[in-house]
Amino acid sequence: MSAERPEVLTVNQLTRKVKGLLEGQIGQVWVGGEISNFRVSPAGHSYFTLKDKDSQIDAVMFRGRLRKLGFDPDSGMDVVVYGLVTVYEKRGSYQIVCEEMHPKGVGALQLAFDKLKSKLQEEGLFDEEHKKTLPMLPRRIGIVTSPTGAAIRDMLNVINRRFANVHVILYPARVQGDEAAPEIVEGIRALEAYGVDVMIIGRGGGSLEDLWPFNEEQVVRAVFETQTPIISAVGHEIDFALTDFAADVRAPTPSAAAELVVQERAALDKRVLHLSERLTKATTRSVEQSRNRLRLAHASYVFQRPEELVRQRKQQADELRMRLHDHMADAVADARKRLDRAVHAHGLLSPARRVSDAQARLARSRVGLSRAASSVVTNARNRLAPVMAQLDALSPLAVLARGYAIAWNNADKTVVRDAATLKPDDVLTLRFGNGGATTRVEKVDEK
Repeated sequence: MSAERPEVLTVNQLTRKVKGLLEGQIGQVWVGGEISNFRVSPAGHSYFTLKDKDSQIDAVMFRGRLRKLGFDPDSGMDVVVYGLVTVYEKRGSYQIVCEEMHPKGVGALQLAFDKLKSKLQEEGLFDEEHKKTLPMLPRRIGIVTSPTGAAIRDMLNVINRRFANVHVILYPARVQGDEAAPEIVEGIRALEAYGVDVMIIGRGGGSLEDLWPFNEEQVVRAVFETQTPIISAVGHEIDFALTDFAADVRAPTPSAAAELVVQERAALDKRVLHLSERLTKATTRSVEQSRNRLRLAHASYVFQRPEELVRQRKQQADELRMRLHDHMADAVADARKRLDRAVHAHGLLSPARRVSDAQARLARSRVGLSRAASSVVTNARNRLAPVMAQLDALSPLAVLARGYAIAWNNADKTVVRDAATLKPDDVLTLRFGNGGATTRVEKVDEK
């Protein structure tokens, strides 16, 4: 008997079979465990190990899915993932390709909540300077919530009771589950584009997992970026969502949000009546004050006998005119006396006489100055003559005039004082008592 030849598989073929078995028999599953060795590649994909106390499995979550998470996964965090169990053929290792990931338990959710809150707070999304004021009488109110929940019924009841003719626009959106966050964001943007005066987003109470869509980063950023004033009304009074911090106003409940956005008509009418009464009283008081001033003015002396005031003013003006006339007469008489004294003094001190005396003194001064200058010049000449004679005697020109000469060496421009400093062919410049010449040395005789 000839034995059948066994089928020999390649490594790749065997890996493909194992891969097919895993994907076919197990497929997509939910798995819970602790993240270990979490890392993100430059391409944005995350790789980590999911483990418990007995076993571990490699896991990968690609960039597109990772970006949709409402928290930042990290090593040591307990999570629940949903994905396909398969084989990474290049290494032959089995792994789970995660499509969803959720923190496991309230503690993990709270950790994700705190991490995202710190991140957004550092970016300034919760700063008071960005908060907008709610309109006093909004005509169109936009609401983003579930159309079937108790929250919308409570808000509509409050609005209709307080001010029935307000226009309410509801954008229906899921407020729980994985698809809730995108729908809430879409609702906010749609109402913003429609042009409502104020917006309410929220839902009734629930667990932290139920309220989680209002902690999603995309929802919080949409609340921050809108130009329409937003009231966040999520859960009960003790519940807090990240949209509460990013919104312009936080309401403890949806009903409270409706009370904040719509003033009660009776209260508004009462306020208008109160303001009207205050205005009437203020107007009456102002008119009464004006009447009192008019009565006082009418009873005053000015309005009783105005002609007497005119006569008194005329008499005062006449007295002032006479005083001015007397003052002017005294001033003219005084000026006339000062003028007479000046004319008399002018006769005693004639300018012509003073000019003549000054001219005589000037002539005498000129004669004296001429004599003094002539004497000074003569004395200076007498002192200068012997000095000039001595200077002429000591002048080099006088020496040269007696037959001497001065020689300069043209090479170094120095006076020749010793024949030993010369050599044949040196060019010399000679200076005589009158004129000069240039010569060349043919022979040097040092003696």
